[in-house]
Amino acid sequence: MRVSDFHFHLPPELIAKHPPAERDAARMLTFDRATGQTADRYFRDLPDLLNPGDLVIFNDSRVIPARLFGRRAGLRTQTNSPGPSGTIEVLLTEQLSSTDWRTLVKPARKVQPGETLLFSAKAMQPETTLTADVMAAGDRGERTLRFQDTPDFFARLDALGHIPLPPYLHRADTAEDRARYQTVYADPAQPGSAAAPTAGLHFTPAILHRLDERGVETATVTLHVGLGTFQPVHVEDIADIHLHAEHYTLPAATADAINRARREGRRIVAVGTTTVRTLEHCAREAVARASAADWQLHPHSGSTSIFLRPGDTFQLVNALLTNFHLPESTLLMLVSAFAAQRSDPQQGIAHVLAAYRHAVQQQYRFFSYGDCMFLQ
Repeated sequence: MRVSDFHFHLPPELIAKHPPAERDAARMLTFDRATGQTADRYFRDLPDLLNPGDLVIFNDSRVIPARLFGRRAGLRTQTNSPGPSGTIEVLLTEQLSSTDWRTLVKPARKVQPGETLLFSAKAMQPETTLTADVMAAGDRGERTLRFQDTPDFFARLDALGHIPLPPYLHRADTAEDRARYQTVYADPAQPGSAAAPTAGLHFTPAILHRLDERGVETATVTLHVGLGTFQPVHVEDIADIHLHAEHYTLPAATADAINRARREGRRIVAVGTTTVRTLEHCAREAVARASAADWQLHPHSGSTSIFLRPGDTFQLVNALLTNFHLPESTLLMLVSAFAAQRSDPQQGIAHVLAAYRHAVQQQYRFFSYGDCMFLQ
């Protein structure tokens, strides 16, 4: 199976550059997994499409201002402002310890192990400064940075950092993005994502209240979104795709809720591909530890590099809310895998691409700030 099998034409004007005026105003394309049939709806219809007793699971990771602009120590250049000559751009993609982060650096050729990077506000006040040593270099601009240990790291990051908007938006972040590129249920105690779990951006407190009124159960997992979710594909054969690992947590309350829902035959609905990847990784681990008939989930934390592709079996997730994804992306492959009937993976690909062509024809808004799709 080739990466080019997942190509579709997307007019650039359909890429949503800004969030809608209201979070829950998005359009929603519904998709029948059994037939491939679609219908045009609105996200506000979602509670009516769910059944009492459905278990809806969210990713509660909080997006951090993970994009930093600094300089190599000793260079006299303007810092913390995109664009000036000599600026080093750093994207924090994964926290490895209290001080160490996996990052992407531009221009990477200028930043080598042994160097020190300085990130500071114009006033150069100590409380708004971060210093990092470059510890290791990887492929495609990856660098491991060790920040000077400070108890208020995230407060300083909040003062210095920028919201890590996807590069296809072709714009700098604004004050609006601080609020809108964050789900309303993001847990302040779970900072760490370098990108938003975007299917969740549509939810409002009012929609969550409607789910509760309808008798829909909700729960959360945490997966800190990094390169494993959004890294570009650099190979042609999908068998050669290997994703970066991302850290996740399956809380005890969520493991118990999932085990009950499975016993009672209730649907499990995932909000976003990051939630799907977390749940299916945990299910595979549980199946590996027990027989296929009596496995159950247990609370734990770990990391996953799971890549779901057409032909894979989904152990837990019965329905999926997701945004529209990039052509030839691993997320589009995941959606195609979920849409597929187990006996015919190619049918799932064909149905999803047909749905995407319909979305283009009907001028749906695409990608992070765009419209959504509900597959069941």
